[in-house]
Amino acid sequence: MQGACQVPSSSGWLSSIGAFGSSNPDVGSASAPPGFLRALKLRPGYHQGMLFSKKSDLPSADRALPGRPHRMTVPSKHFVLGTPLIPPFPGKELAIFAMGCFWGVERKFWEIPGVYSTSVGYSGGFTPNPTYEEVCSGKTGHTEAVQVAFDPTQVSYETLLKLFWENHDPTQGMRQGNDAGTQYRSALYTFSPEQRQLAQSSRATFEPILVKAGYGDITTEIAEAKPYYFAEEYHQQYLAKNPNGYCGVGGTGVSCPIGLRIAG
Repeated sequence: MQGACQVPSSSGWLSSIGAFGSSNPDVGSASAPPGFLRALKLRPGYHQGMLFSKKSDLPSADRALPGRPHRMTVPSKHFVLGTPLIPPFPGKELAIFAMGCFWGVERKFWEIPGVYSTSVGYSGGFTPNPTYEEVCSGKTGHTEAVQVAFDPTQVSYETLLKLFWENHDPTQGMRQGNDAGTQYRSALYTFSPEQRQLAQSSRATFEPILVKAGYGDITTEIAEAKPYYFAEEYHQQYLAKNPNGYCGVGGTGVSCPIGLRIAG
């Protein structure tokens, strides 16, 4: 079965799309499957039927897209957990993880006991309230990110870090597997000095183990949390709504030996 980022060469409808750059993902002289770009989440090589190169360099603030002042409209409730999707989350802590395509990443986190809510969005860059297509252009500086609200009395930040390190390859720079571009870079955005210290110490612990296993140095960005912008409604809890959808999550097979503390 072909992955979501692959397009069969026999897809005549794609090659015949004539309205390059249109905001409608279904336009063209041939009939595309409904919502093709959205449903299959094509990677940066295709954008509204128009080819452009995969981006590997982050833009500067003055060259980033301008964005917009209004937040993306998202559901009020989590599709799986039934909890609020939008903060505040009284008594909970927040964490942001970026480890490739956010569809599969979000599912990993909502399955953890003690996680109260999750959402997918864009963070780490400059453009306010970007669209998915803008993030794919490489001109926003954002990663595809998952925001996690968790109860620290039920699950520790270290447990979330262990899932993070073990379920992607943090040595690949501006890519995860076949998904290439700045929006697929590995990142941890922290909300407290304690989170930052734990993130840094876990990286220091895991890196020599990865190197010994034949991988390179860790390229994960660790930084204080910047503004987090919700992704479009159709991205939220995507794999719960579309169980056979694309999931690019895949680890190295190397275990990260950090603590599995349950209570804070």
